[in-house]
Amino acid sequence: MLHLQQAQAPTRRPPAGTTLRPSGQVYGTLINLSGRRRFTSQRVVLYAVLALQDQDGALALSQAALTTFSEAHEALVNGNGTVPGLFCDELKDAYLGPKGGDKTIREFIGLARRAHDLLATRGGGAAALVAQLVDGATPLLAVLNQITQVYENLAVTHAAASRTQLTGVLNDIESIAKHARIVAFNAQVAAARAGGSGREFAVVAGELSAITSKIDDLVHQAMKASAA
Repeated sequence: MLHLQQAQAPTRRPPAGTTLRPSGQVYGTLINLSGRRRFTSQRVVLYAVLALQDQDGALALSQAALTTFSEAHEALVNGNGTVPGLFCDELKDAYLGPKGGDKTIREFIGLARRAHDLLATRGGGAAALVAQLVDGATPLLAVLNQITQVYENLAVTHAAASRTQLTGVLNDIESIAKHARIVAFNAQVAAARAGGSGREFAVVAGELSAITSKIDDLVHQAMKASAA
């Protein structure tokens, strides 16, 4: 387990009662950010080890990976202009619940920063901190994998709910179109009975009938797409 020796950055919790649900595109961004933390965490550790062996450029690469890792984590927890942060109970539990996902991740960030400082100044104790990074890499990856799975599960649930909602809307449109066809038919009958004075009315009724036919086609196409 990683041990952070400096004050942790506070995690901003979303307001009580928050029910914001992101779009499918935003879910894709969330999964991408969560996945980014997984591979950048490994890069932080790998290049820290190489920096300890005095490999040229390794420390800079480890620092850059840590920056990417930290920015992704802050976006996922606190949100930004693109993603909403912890918007549901599942995520709050994954980060702030008993498993302590946020705490574990922030401990890793703090440990990596201290290791980088010592590596940069060739201070004593750098090897011990890098060893802690190596020891914590696998447990951290397990935490990151679990959190990414939460995002993926939420995305699947969202997609299913969206399909259900779309089907409901299309059914409503189809019902409206049926009523419109009845109105158009009755209008055509009334226009025929009116004779010459009903010609203009007949034209309008015909257009309404054509529109409802187009609506039917669009609904059927949308139904097929939503079922795919």
